[in-house]
Amino acid sequence: MIADHSIEITGKDVAALGRVAAHFAPGTAVNVTYLGNESLSARIEACRAAREHGFRPVPHLSARRITGEAELRQFLSALRDVGTNEEVFVIGGDPPEPLGPYDDALALIRTGLLQEYGVRHVGITGYPEGHPHIDDSALWDALEHKIAAVTEQSMRVSVTTQFGFTSETVIQWIELVRRRGITVPIRVGVPGPASVKRLLGYARRFGVKSSAGIVGKYGISLTRLVGSAGPDRFIDSLASRLTPDHGPVLVHFYTFGDPAATAAWVSARKKRIR
Repeated sequence: MIADHSIEITGKDVAALGRVAAHFAPGTAVNVTYLGNESLSARIEACRAAREHGFRPVPHLSARRITGEAELRQFLSALRDVGTNEEVFVIGGDPPEPLGPYDDALALIRTGLLQEYGVRHVGITGYPEGHPHIDDSALWDALEHKIAAVTEQSMRVSVTTQFGFTSETVIQWIELVRRRGITVPIRVGVPGPASVKRLLGYARRFGVKSSAGIVGKYGISLTRLVGSAGPDRFIDSLASRLTPDHGPVLVHFYTFGDPAATAAWVSARKKRIR
């Protein structure tokens, strides 16, 4: 199930793209995050570099960080200028108060500007373990409304989930998605290889559950926060549970600032399963 995976980078990871490109198939999707401390030029350069190295850039749009229509148009126009505008990923964003008129991803999608600037595919977020600040009913409503808003504008849509540590939770969530009649592709967020401390730090930052029982299934010991952990156990468990009834399910790797480690793991994994 890693044959058509995607990965995530920040503008700081651009220098590593050339070194890791050989480990990924041409056209691999690379999500380029939208950090608050990066400039427009840095985001565009990251997209340009990803494309030049043979990747398929998927720039993020952080709704609550965008100050207004002018800034949104400026970003979309710049993406179009470098030929990386056809696929984007729209998130709500971290600020507790929006910096402009877009309270959430749905508000940005409903502007109609994505379609106007040539976007053909919109990625949105799913939360198998819930969200620390949004109740489950609101999350389900948002998921369905975003999918409807994208399809009404004749664009394709897919869902990429926040990362987690237990395949059981992910599978249960996917089954709930399908029972709601949602058939769009789902990319399951997977933590790339990283130090145990880094994995748990990102889990706390993004509200991912990381109790001893949960992370123990992933192969992490909370009593020994040294060394590193990879996603082998998680991927194996997920693959063993998936059936055709779960629909199109792929994986998305969160690289946590170290795309080289993820590239090496993917390369080694492919060699083992040949």
